[in-house]
Amino acid sequence: MNVIDTYFPKLSEKQKEQFDALFDLYSDWNSRINVISRKDIDNLYLHHVLHSLAIARFIHFKPGTSVVDVGTGGGFPGVPLAIFFPEVNFLLLDSIGKKVKVAREVSQAIGLTNVAFSHSRMEDEKGKFDFVVSRAVMPLPDLVKIVRKNIASEQKNALPNGIICLKGGDLASELSPFGKKVETFPLGSYFSEPYFATKKLIYLPL
Repeated sequence: MNVIDTYFPKLSEKQKEQFDALFDLYSDWNSRINVISRKDIDNLYLHHVLHSLAIARFIHFKPGTSVVDVGTGGGFPGVPLAIFFPEVNFLLLDSIGKKVKVAREVSQAIGLTNVAFSHSRMEDEKGKFDFVVSRAVMPLPDLVKIVRKNIASEQKNALPNGIICLKGGDLASELSPFGKKVETFPLGSYFSEPYFATKKLIYLPL
């Protein structure tokens, strides 16, 4: 939890309590439903919570913004972002019901009121959203195909509506279809820990 305080020192007491509660909640649920590698649960705050909050370093969503987290798994990046942006509306979507259950139970346990959940495929989602977020769910061209229909036309934020992804590795071939329209931000410029040296944030306006 200290690593969250280091980078986000202006959190409210309620937010701190919500972030602080995540370790015990995820440890408990993960022992029943494996949503995080069991070897990685001790790195929850660095590898999962802080990684998710890279999006909060990139953009400050305005109140009333709507965000869908595609392939949320156990709630990443959606749950940390929902804590950080209590006036933003999040839909956490995944095709695996037991993972959605973990995200829902954790969110309810910490009192999040700005999240909804969907056990479904994004191809079947009909809602409109300002932003789509995801964490290494699928190649960007595949994601674009299934979410383009869901991007709202009305603009509320400083950046145009679109997709914000957290990814790692060599992304050259995956991003090449989008040319200069897609932007890449190394997470090493946000966070100093070695874990982030190869991680990137990808932004594609749609």
